[in-house]
Amino acid sequence: MFNRSFHNLCMESMILGATLLVSTSAYAEDRNLVAVTQTNIPTAIAKFGDNSSETTIAQTPKMPAINTDVNVQQTNSMSQVTSVSQFSDVQPTDWAFGALQSLVERYGCIAGYPNETYRGNRAITRYEFAAGLNACLSRINELIATATSDLVTKQDLTTLQRLQEEFAAELATLRGRVDNLEARTAKLEANQFSTTTKLVGEAVFAVTNAFSGSVNNSNTVFQDRVRLVFKTSFTGRDTLNVRLTAGNATTLKLPNGTAEGLQTFNLSPANNNDFLDWLAYYFPIGDKIQAYVGAVNGVFFDYIPTLSPYLDSATGGGRALTEFASSSPIYRIGGGAGAGINYKFSDKIVLSLGYLAGDHASPEAGSGLFNGQYGAMAQLAWNPNKNSGIGLTYVNAYQNRGAIFDIGSGGAIVGTAQANTPFDEVITNSYGAEAFYKFSPKVAVNGFFGYTNAKNLAGSGSADIWYYALGLAFPDLGKQGNLGGVLVGAEPYRGGNPAPANDLSLHIEGFYKYQLTDNIAITPGVIWITAPGQNNDNQDAVIGTVRTTFTF
Repeated sequence: MFNRSFHNLCMESMILGATLLVSTSAYAEDRNLVAVTQTNIPTAIAKFGDNSSETTIAQTPKMPAINTDVNVQQTNSMSQVTSVSQFSDVQPTDWAFGALQSLVERYGCIAGYPNETYRGNRAITRYEFAAGLNACLSRINELIATATSDLVTKQDLTTLQRLQEEFAAELATLRGRVDNLEARTAKLEANQFSTTTKLVGEAVFAVTNAFSGSVNNSNTVFQDRVRLVFKTSFTGRDTLNVRLTAGNATTLKLPNGTAEGLQTFNLSPANNNDFLDWLAYYFPIGDKIQAYVGAVNGVFFDYIPTLSPYLDSATGGGRALTEFASSSPIYRIGGGAGAGINYKFSDKIVLSLGYLAGDHASPEAGSGLFNGQYGAMAQLAWNPNKNSGIGLTYVNAYQNRGAIFDIGSGGAIVGTAQANTPFDEVITNSYGAEAFYKFSPKVAVNGFFGYTNAKNLAGSGSADIWYYALGLAFPDLGKQGNLGGVLVGAEPYRGGNPAPANDLSLHIEGFYKYQLTDNIAITPGVIWITAPGQNNDNQDAVIGTVRTTFTF
C-alpha cells in the first residue's frame, strides 16, 4: 500500500481543484463555441440558407443532423484516464507527480483533455478546490459502496475529514449552487417546447429597384420574407424539417418574360399567406449512405453537393443575391416530392442519386409520381482536399407544363423564357460540370458549365440550352463573418433561337454582406443583366438591392 503524508494529500486535492478549473474552463469554451455554431444553424437547412464558410464533398453538405454541435463540444471536453503516463505534459520529475499518479491510478479522480494533456499549472480558487475535493469524496464513497474500500486507508479518511472541515463553507455553497442549477434545469425541461425539436428562423427585409433598363412596373419596393423551420430528430442522427414561409416579394418584370436576375428572397409560396412550403426527412442507412425524402417542395440541392462554397445559400438570404449566382441551374431542373441518397465511396468521393416528381399529388392523367413531370439526377463529386472539388452531373427530366428550370413549381426561377419553354412538352437531358478552388481562407473561386438538350415531344425538333458562370468569393472581408462576391456568367439561354432575337444575355453580380451581429447581416448589391431576354434591343437592366437578413 502506498503511504502518503498529509502534505501529499493536500497536493492531490489541489490537483483535483486544478482539474476542476480545467474542466470548468473547457465547459465555458464549449458553451461559447456552441453558441456561435447555433447562430449559423441555417447551415443545417439546405433550402433555408447555408451560412457556413466551408463546403466539402466529404461532409456531404445539405445533409443536416440535429446534433451538429457534438464535434465542437468534443474538441474541448474532458476524457477519463487510467494512467498518469497518458498525460504528455506530466513528467516523473514534476513535484506533484506522485500525488497525481495516486489520484489517477488508485482513485480515478482525474480527467484530462482529448489531446492527452493535463494542464496542471493553472491557478485555482477556493471554490474550485472545494469542488475538486467534493468530487474526490464522491469517488471514495463510490469505492466503499462497491466493496473496494481496501483502496482507502484510515489515514486517507482522516486527512479528507480535515479538509472537509476546513472547506465546509465552500462545500455548502457549492452544493447550494448545484441544487439551484438542478431546480432551474428541471423547470426549463418542464416548460420547454420540445426535447427533440429546434426552432430556426430567418427574416429577410429587402429594398429593391431597377435603376435602368426595360423593366415593367419598376418602383422602389420594400419587401419581406419570413421562414420558420422546425427541426426534429428521433434518433439523434436523423432530421425532419418542417418549414413555414410567408412573404410579399413580387419579382421585377423584365422583357419577354425572362426570369433572369431573380433573387433568392423572391421565392415565397404566395403573397400575404402562410404556407407549409418545405417538408423533408434526412436519415442515415449504415455508415456510407445518407438518405433524403422530400414530401413538399423537395429540390436536388437539398442534399446533393453543389460545389459552390461561400456563394450557395440555396434559397436562403445568407450569401449570393440571386438563384443563378448561388449554384448551377442544373440543380434547378425538376423538383417536388421524391427521394435521393448520397453514397460515400470514401471521404473524397460521393455518388448522389435522386428522383423528384412535380405532379406527385395529382391522380389525373399525365400526373402522379411516375406519369407526370419528373427529374432524375446523378452526380459524382470528388474532393481531393478541403480546398478543391469537382462534380459531374447528369439530369434526365420530363416537362409537360411550365418551365424547365422551375424546381417543380411550374414557374421559371432562372434563365430566359426561350430557354425555359422552347416547346410545350419536352424531355431533357442535361450535363453539367462544377468546380471550386480555395486559394486561401480569404479567396475562393468557383464555376460551372452546363448544357441541356430539350426534345420536342409534341412535334419535331429540339433546342440547345447553355449556361455557365465564374465567381469569386472573399470571406471575412473587412471582419470575420463578412462576405464579398462577384460573379459573371450567362443564365440559361437557347442557342440558335429562331425568334425574335438570338443575342447573348450576360449576368453580372456583385454584393457585400456585412455581418452586423451574429444574427443580423446587411447585404447591398447590384445585378446587371445585358440584353435581357436574349435581345439587344432591350435596354440593359441594372437592379440594386439592400437586403437585411435576421437569423435566429
